[in-house]
Amino acid sequence: MNLAVVIPALNEAECLPRLIAAIPRLPGDEVDVIVVDNGSTDTTAETARKSGARVVTEPRRGYGFACAAGFGAIDGAEVVVFLDGDYSFDPAEMPGLLAPLREGRADMVLGSRLLREKRASMLPHQHFGNWLTAQIMRQLYGLRLTDLGPYRAVRADLLASLDMREMTFGWPTEMIVKAARRRARIVEMPVSHHPRLAGKSKVSGTLRGSLLASYFILRTTFRYAVRSAPKPLRENDAR
Repeated sequence: MNLAVVIPALNEAECLPRLIAAIPRLPGDEVDVIVVDNGSTDTTAETARKSGARVVTEPRRGYGFACAAGFGAIDGAEVVVFLDGDYSFDPAEMPGLLAPLREGRADMVLGSRLLREKRASMLPHQHFGNWLTAQIMRQLYGLRLTDLGPYRAVRADLLASLDMREMTFGWPTEMIVKAARRRARIVEMPVSHHPRLAGKSKVSGTLRGSLLASYFILRTTFRYAVRSAPKPLRENDAR
């Protein structure tokens, strides 16, 4: 499998060496690790290069901007994995995340923290927001999800066809709901979740960050539900 691992990073120099070193390279796979420096004020870019990653610079702050820049830099990858730069998710679990794609039974795989641990390492407001959005998605899109986690793998051609527009915290949600509207096969796989290796979260670590994330996630969830549904995804229609 030709694989790209996109890591959005804002001041994650302390976490990146161990994170990048832990990304598995299975026999026969080509793995392109792309760290997107999203306006860091520390040595994120330099550290990522020294750790063996390719660095893309995106000065516009925003999770969506960083993910879009990383995706725009892929070179022939069949599958893209999005992985947070704080080492709260374990890269060693990537083979399990990729399994449904390798077996041809999924177009997108979401890493679910709650399938592995009932509470995981999330704050109470994160659990509530996750639960609420999952319930809304079930009603609006027919999705039965347990988690909206950012650790995920998706076919590159599917992602290219989604015309992603949400350049803030709404990016992961937009990816899910647009794929659901295309009748893409979305599967969850259990992943573990731990407190970040170092530094402070830009989202859950502050009240403002948490409220903004919740706003963009819910806004995105409802926005695409009221639009006319596109034609269902057909095999190879995005190639």
